[in-house]
Amino acid sequence: MKKILVICIVCAILSGSCGKNGGGGELTGVSGRSKYFEPDPFGMVFIPQGSFNMGPSDQDVAWAQNTTTKTVTVEPFWMDETEITNNEYRQFVFWVRDSIMRRILGEQIEDFLISEDAAGNPIDPPMINWDTKIDFEDETVTEAIKELYLDPKERFYYRKEFDTRKLMYEYFWVDLQQASKKSNRYNFSTKQYDGTVVNAAGEPIKIQDRSNFILRETINVYPDTLCWVADFTYSYNEPMANMYFWHPGYDEYPVVGVSWKQATAFCIWRTQYLNGALRRNGDLPVHDYQLPTEAEWEYAARGGLEHSMYPWGGMYTRNKQGCFLANFKPLRGNYADDGGVTTLRVGSYEPNEWGLYDMAGNVAEWCINAFDESGYMFTHDLNPDYIYNARPDDHPAMKRKVIRGGSWKDISYYLQCGVTSYEYQDSTRSYIGFRCIRPYLGSNAK
Repeated sequence: MKKILVICIVCAILSGSCGKNGGGGELTGVSGRSKYFEPDPFGMVFIPQGSFNMGPSDQDVAWAQNTTTKTVTVEPFWMDETEITNNEYRQFVFWVRDSIMRRILGEQIEDFLISEDAAGNPIDPPMINWDTKIDFEDETVTEAIKELYLDPKERFYYRKEFDTRKLMYEYFWVDLQQASKKSNRYNFSTKQYDGTVVNAAGEPIKIQDRSNFILRETINVYPDTLCWVADFTYSYNEPMANMYFWHPGYDEYPVVGVSWKQATAFCIWRTQYLNGALRRNGDLPVHDYQLPTEAEWEYAARGGLEHSMYPWGGMYTRNKQGCFLANFKPLRGNYADDGGVTTLRVGSYEPNEWGLYDMAGNVAEWCINAFDESGYMFTHDLNPDYIYNARPDDHPAMKRKVIRGGSWKDISYYLQCGVTSYEYQDSTRSYIGFRCIRPYLGSNAK
């Protein structure tokens, strides 16, 4: 009797360990997978999938002949409801500043770096310990970080300030375009990579391993505050250069003076910042933040309204009461008639049908795509995309990146949903900012 009981228990255990289908040999997938719901990202708006006619909805006033109308489809994504503000970008700048400070301190005070994991295994390179507080009254601390401050001879009225030239951020990304080429794939017959890639210097090198597809760059993250003066000849904009980025009065204004490369670095940092927090809490990571493609930007700007000239759907820049609907240059020499001379607080005007603010005017916005006059001709009709990682020695024409939406200093033509323009990737302007998108992460929950 006891023998029969033991056999029954063993059979019950074995049958229970084979999943709900009893291990009958059917394809059931991996068991134990949790249901996943993607939470709404803070400050972002959901843009549903759809197709639209991409391109101009009016005559080509400039006769540039660089766009045509083309039906394309984009997948769903999240988009920042406003442009990135000074205060939001400042969080990035402060993180870079504090990370540099902690790494310097970690060379003398081990509490600022984590060199071993919970199991005692070494971490190389060591991670920053953000839990250790910095005591600025400690002479050891002040002596160690004094190199981050301006040299006394460079100080204005002897003020001790951080040297913004030292706010350098190192970031990485994977070049999927080169990695996806058939000739660059791993050869399982020869047990090696047979292809070649182009390195940062523009030289072809034989692929050794996956590291050849991982690109890295170091960039200064502080905005170009002098762009307010440099952009305009014989124009008094010194107050904006002195105050715009750091003063609390401009916290909710769109950040400007940020190059395409700096905006890209911000997106990578934002991804790592969020996913790092999610992993520490035991949660799953999400898709990467990035600049929108040109198609995503235009689709979002139209707000689901077919053939709309402007994000608000009409063909005029005033409402029924005669008030302007965006911050731009409405009249010759008259910047103030729309309510703002230069930039305004984000969200000062009504949003479009999808809840996105300032998709026309205020500041123009970087897109991730490279600019090419014939780009509409050769890009795909599904998630159109054209990316080129320009090298320092490339011709300037190869460094052009798409900007969209028009700005406070532009005439209404550039505010149209279908009008495209460009700026060079290393340029910083007082009228160009950006916002991020994040691809929608599919949910397996029912």
